[in-house]
Amino acid sequence: MPRPTAAQLVYGSATVVVTTLALLLLSGTESGLGVALSAATALALGLLVAVRLPQPAPAPARPASRTTAVRAAAAARTQPVRAREHSLRR
Repeated sequence: MPRPTAAQLVYGSATVVVTTLALLLLSGTESGLGVALSAATALALGLLVAVRLPQPAPAPARPASRTTAVRAAAAARTQPVRAREHSLRR
């Protein structure tokens, strides 16, 4: 599982805090159950916001250096060529 990016952490956390405050102020609840329900709803919304943020594109793979390609070609030339043997397995 990939690690969350800084943007995901910031947007998710901000969503949780703002949603919790908004729900508590708008509902006017004072009971523990109401506060817990508001916090759980805000947490779920914050998680949804963090997950839905687009992931950064992966960095393109760097091509092999020229010296690596030259070494591989030289190694292929120095290895003896083996004659193909007939095989009954296919």
